Amino acid sequence: MTEPLPMLAPLMDVRGVRHAALLSAQGAMLEQAGDNPDPGIAQAGRAVAASLIGALGGELQDLLIDLEGGPVLLTPYGDQTLMTAFDDVANLGRIRFAVRKLLKSQA
Repeated sequence: MTEPLPMLAPLMDVRGVRHAALLSAQGAMLEQAGDNPDPGIAQAGRAVAASLIGALGGELQDLLIDLEGGPVLLTPYGDQTLMTAFDDVANLGRIRFAVRKLLKSQA
């Protein structure tokens, strides 16, 4: 497990969070915490989100991907993406609250 960097450290204190990563617009990992986040998930999720936004319009708030290994929440942060992987969809409300609180504190 990697040591959480200052921005992501609060997410690692939330029950159920396995790992988190902040990715650039190009998909490069800028910060990470937890064990081995896969930036490919965020890149694929962003491609799906862009396609949906193109078809439906609007603005992406969050994208939840429920994978076999556990759910992953993708949240836009400017032109970057915050990827938060956690253990159970039942924890989604707690995770979303923690993510929004974290991003507000960084603004």
